[in-house]
Amino acid sequence: MLVLTRKLGESIIIGEKIKVTFLEIKGKQLRIGIEAPQEVTVYRGEIYEMIKEQNIKAASLTRIDKIWEKIGKKDYEG
Repeated sequence: MLVLTRKLGESIIIGEKIKVTFLEIKGKQLRIGIEAPQEVTVYRGEIYEMIKEQNIKAASLTRIDKIWEKIGKKDYEG
């Protein structure tokens, strides 16, 4: 992990298209601004992990559906 020290109002650049600016510190919270192209998706870490878990569950259910289809069972409790 790269660790950088910045002052409020200063920025870091990631690649050529992403700029992170440090806006405000209130107690234990740090507010940042992120400038990135529209095609770059930005998530908070905990939200990203939740989405990833849901995608894994959905993919597993899709595989179960396909297995049931192959063995000829259409109705099952999942």
